[in-house]
Amino acid sequence: MSEIKVKSLQKALEILNCFIEEPMLGVTELSEKFGFYKSNVHNILTTFKALGYLEQDEISGKYKLGIQAFKLGYALKDTFSIIKICLPFMQELANQADQRVYLAIPYGREIYYLEATYPIETVTLMRSVFGMKADYHCTGLGKAMLAFMPSDFIEEIIDMGLHRYTENTITDPECLRKEMLVTRQRGYAIDNMEHEFGVKCVSLPILGADGRVSAALSISGSFRDFSEEHIKKYALILKDAIMKIEKRL
Repeated sequence: MSEIKVKSLQKALEILNCFIEEPMLGVTELSEKFGFYKSNVHNILTTFKALGYLEQDEISGKYKLGIQAFKLGYALKDTFSIIKICLPFMQELANQADQRVYLAIPYGREIYYLEATYPIETVTLMRSVFGMKADYHCTGLGKAMLAFMPSDFIEEIIDMGLHRYTENTITDPECLRKEMLVTRQRGYAIDNMEHEFGVKCVSLPILGADGRVSAALSISGSFRDFSEEHIKKYALILKDAIMKIEKRL
């Protein structure tokens, strides 16, 4: 093993690495874990926050990995098994549905976008979505994942407040609870122009071997292309692709 010459950097990275196993941590927890002074831990965390490697939760005051940490990993995205496995299926879905296809993962109280694919004829319109964030309650991807998560986590999301983005956004807690029940029963979520006017999508969760939500895929496009018949068709082809993806996880 190579000699560690910068002890302060080692200390900082050891703290950052803790967020791999525990998504949200506070100053006191990390101070007790390493036996460091709280002031030192606070300085390290605020520095990582200033650089974008950590974000601070407004409610709890605890920290979680930030966009810069994801961007650093983007250089190695081909080694991310979920992206590597999903990409071929995503492109096939985009071509088959003639719509955009998105992949996102749950992270804390938000969802993070990892990848997007487009129909082959619109390849020039492609743009990176990696690291973009969105709320659970108003997106197809978010609702698909949230519906298959523990009820106490759903209540956490509700307690944060359900921000309105369009006139269709679900902002009533009881309505969201009912939406989660309907989503679980039918197996897929629908974004009925709840995050962006004119845009609809159909989404299904991707479950890991342990049955927990790992990610979600969505087919997204203009509301004109999302009749009830189209929605059922998109849900079927998404389900078929996800069954194949889950076998490879």
